[in-house]
Amino acid sequence: MKMFLIRAVFVFTALLSVSGCSDQRQQITINGSTMGTYYSIKIINQQGLPPAKEIQQEIDRRLELVNDQMSTYRPQSELSLFNKAPANKPFPVSAATAKVIAEALRISKVSNGAYDVTVGPVVNLWSFGPEARPESIPTDKDIKKRLSEVGYQHLQVLAGNKLVKDEAKLYVDLSSIAKGYGVDVVADYLKDDLHVKNFMVDVGGELRLQGKNKANILWRIAVEKPVENERAVQEILQAGNMAIATSGDYRNYFDENGVRYSHLINPKTGRPIDNHVVSVTVIAPSCMTADAYATTFSVMGEDESIALANQQNIPVMLIVKTKDGFVEYKSNTFEQYVDKK
Repeated sequence: MKMFLIRAVFVFTALLSVSGCSDQRQQITINGSTMGTYYSIKIINQQGLPPAKEIQQEIDRRLELVNDQMSTYRPQSELSLFNKAPANKPFPVSAATAKVIAEALRISKVSNGAYDVTVGPVVNLWSFGPEARPESIPTDKDIKKRLSEVGYQHLQVLAGNKLVKDEAKLYVDLSSIAKGYGVDVVADYLKDDLHVKNFMVDVGGELRLQGKNKANILWRIAVEKPVENERAVQEILQAGNMAIATSGDYRNYFDENGVRYSHLINPKTGRPIDNHVVSVTVIAPSCMTADAYATTFSVMGEDESIALANQQNIPVMLIVKTKDGFVEYKSNTFEQYVDKK
């Protein structure tokens, strides 16, 4: 069952060829589907690993658990039940759901509300959620009504993994962070439980990297140019033992009466973003954090994003569309991850 909106994917993860390298290590590749998208796991084989089939079964089990915890497409998920719960009554959830929402609230505060996981009612109004697409563009009155039900300030994580809201209609949508968390769940299983030294986890273009690839060099990730009719490389990254997440709107939108509407909603206006940022790539230790910041910076625009990224030491690259073409904006810490070869 579909879990989340499939966001545009700007990172493609095919192993780039390395000329003159013949010492190839054995690679295990595991492919599957989750959260409305694909997953692809690349593991460099080592002694003591279970069979690939057993590894995949455990990966699927853990990703299914994330769905059961955080999917708004599953009526009995923890998140769906909390969204239906009354106001001002602590609601028990798993440590995982509490952790993800706590990180979402932290980023909401850091970004002064540019990121807000309670924007779900407005997302649904614009047809980018579980609700059916409306027959016409929402009116100002509709948007104002939905915005009255939005605000991360109405949501808290209490001790003992409990959530509480002071607005009965508050609707939490974790589609901008839970896929990244799913990447972390798989990566932590490989690293901490199986002690895998070298792997790449890719869930719908969100990545966690560890060690080196089968050519015995750091994993090389190609960031795609934001053009609709071709696939070309904007940058090649070597991010080490980090996560990479992307966001943007050039392949995820709808047109009506000649106007293009992005799938990314500005929580402050209740409308699709109208800046010229078409692609955002964020690097962070956890994919959960990178995932959320990728959406944040898409909403904020280039100037505010770079200021916040530099303040917080977040590696980010934004690609902005201008009348003369595409322009890159990079934070101070991003360039160290660009492959110069």
